[in-house]
This record gives sequence, structure tokens and C-alpha cells, in this order.
Amino acid sequence: MSLNDTPSADRLHIGFFGVRNAGKSSVVNAVTGQDLSVVSDTLGTTTDPVKKAMELLPLGPVVIIDTPGFDDEGALGDLRVKKTKQILNRTDIAVLCVDAVKGLTFADSELIEIFRQKEIPYVIVYNKSDLLESVPEPKENEIYVSALNKTNINELKELIGKTAVLTEDRPLVSDLLNSGDTVILVTPIDSAAPKGRMILPQQQMLRDILDGGSMACVVKEDAVGEMLVSLKEKPKMVITDSQAFGVVSKAVPDDIPLTSFSILMARRKGYLESSVKAVAALRTLSDGDTVLISEGCTHHRQCGDIGTVKIPAWIKAYTGKDIKFEVTSGADFPDDLSKYKLIFHCGGCMLNEREMKYRKKHAEDCGVPMTNYGVAIAAFNGILSRSLSLFPDLQKLVD
Repeated sequence: MSLNDTPSADRLHIGFFGVRNAGKSSVVNAVTGQDLSVVSDTLGTTTDPVKKAMELLPLGPVVIIDTPGFDDEGALGDLRVKKTKQILNRTDIAVLCVDAVKGLTFADSELIEIFRQKEIPYVIVYNKSDLLESVPEPKENEIYVSALNKTNINELKELIGKTAVLTEDRPLVSDLLNSGDTVILVTPIDSAAPKGRMILPQQQMLRDILDGGSMACVVKEDAVGEMLVSLKEKPKMVITDSQAFGVVSKAVPDDIPLTSFSILMARRKGYLESSVKAVAALRTLSDGDTVLISEGCTHHRQCGDIGTVKIPAWIKAYTGKDIKFEVTSGADFPDDLSKYKLIFHCGGCMLNEREMKYRKKHAEDCGVPMTNYGVAIAAFNGILSRSLSLFPDLQKLVD
């Protein structure tokens, strides 16, 4: 996979923050070498976060995010500040842009405190240094630049690179395989499947298997049995779309490990164990309880959509209770979770690790259990223990 093909969720997210007219957008444009953001002397020119996936040396593939001013005012300003706070939940490294002439403001100090609370590595960039009579000696995580004159821009990139804490590139499944192993991937093709392509988790799983020197056979759910018969040796495992768990589990013998894309994605994102523990909350739901269904991607909802149709129907059938449902997608994840009894979350393939860690911790802090699509659907089909056979320690939690 080339750097340009790296999914957004696997890129380092670099957020540029600061007050209005500190020169955030000018610094962003200087760092990227592109007119990514509109630059103006008018306060509040950047009204929405602006994102750009690119390669930034020495870091490699990144997502650059320019945010609205953190000191924005009024009703619209409050909404813009809220969006900026949402960006903080997925920021791997923060760049605080400060007007070198005016110095740190109260809003800048607020941002620094948020960086520290969220344990986000950060650098402070004093822009407009060309307007200073003399440039002070910067501290360890500080630098003086002039976006106008391109002064110290390369040095800023180097500082960002030194400050960034790179996350471990966790495999999806290759660490569970040996070279030459065969894996069957079950990918249903229905009305919700994108035309002419596979969805991201399927693409990533296939690539991870091939990179590890193993072999993959890709079939639809109605061809699993035929594929098993055609193979000379048993496959190492079968990985299915969670929606097909019921059909596939009947076709695959018990001595062949069976799991799902969503379960393996949750493991990669670091919230599989908590999802397995949380699924027990299904048994505690009562009439009138509200369940949140949250997806990291935004897509056109169709008849039979998993988040808005299938999972609510499965939950009602499994619990026998009259449950209320709310659905969020993309960057939306409620600040107030108090009204929810349980959260169902997708695998998170479109969200970076920091965003998923934030959602997991936020749910824990609010005392609301959060489970995963694959884990829950396995439970609905009575095969949760079997779906976790690749992870004996987790399997013990449900046996």
C-alpha cells in the first residue's frame, strides 16, 4: 500500500489550534505547501475544521486539520468551538499557533490545559515573528516562525516529528497466522454493499493476510460450504461479516475457528476486551431504556441498514423488551451519555486509535457499557464463545 493509499484512520492526525487571527491557517498553508485554508485579516475566517490527507516528512502519511478560533463568540461561535473540541478527541499531536506579538492569551492557556488533560503531545508556534524586534529563545516545545516569510517552517516540521508519539501499527489478523495458512473471508454482497468495491475492513483484512505471507479465499455467505469442500486442507480460520454470523456458523465445522471483521477491528482499536465485558448488559435492559448505536463512518442509509434497522430488531428480539434507539455517525458522539443504558459501536475502521480510546474512556467515565457490533451479533446468534476462540483469555469471560 502506498502512502497516498493509507486510510485516514491509520494516519497521524495533526491539529492546528489557537485564537482567531493568530495565523493558524497561514501556518497550515506554509507547513503543507498548499493553499489549504483561506487566509484573511477578518476574525473567524475558518468557520469549520479543514482537513487534508497528505505525506509530511519526516512523519509520513498524516491528516492535517485546521480548526476555527478557540475564542470565537456568539451562538455560531460556540458551535465552532464545540467542533474544535471534537477534533481534539482525534488529535495525535496538537500545534498551538500563537500571535508572537500578542503572546499567550487566556484561550491559549485553556487549550494547553486540555492538551495536558487529554495527554496530547503539543508544540507552541509563535507566528508573525517577523514583526518582533528581537526573537526570544524558545523553550523545548516552542518555536518562532513567520508563515509570511516561510521562516523556520522546516524546523517546525522537524519539531512536530520529534514531538509526535507514533502509535504501534497493530496487525488485524496476521499475528495469528503462519506463512502459508489459508483464511476464508466471507463478504456478503447485498443492497447495502458499495457498488464495485469492498468495504474498508475487508480490504484491510485481505491486505494484512497477504502481507503476512498467508492466503485468502473470498466468498459470499452462501458459498462457504462449497469452498470448504474444495480446499485440500482445513483453513486456519474463517472471518465473516458479522451480519452473516448466523448462516456462516452453521456452514463452518466447530473445529475451525470462526470470528468476524468487526471483532478483529475492535481488537486492533483496543476495545475488544471491554466490548466482551459490556455485552452482558444486554440482559439488564428493560422496557423504555435507551440504547445508543454509534458508527464511525457516514454513509447513505438504505433499507436493511445494519445500524438503524438490523441491530435494533436483533436487540428487541434478543431481549424481548421495548427499547428506544438513537443513532450517531461520523464525528458525532454525545458528550452526555447519562440517558443511555448501553452503547453499540461499529468496529471503528474510519476512526483513529485516539478517537476510539476517547470514546471507550468517555463511556467508562459515564458508567455506560459500550460493546461492539461483532461481539453483540455473535451473542444474538448464541456463538459468542466460539467467535472468541482465537482469544482464550477473552473466551473465559463468557464461558
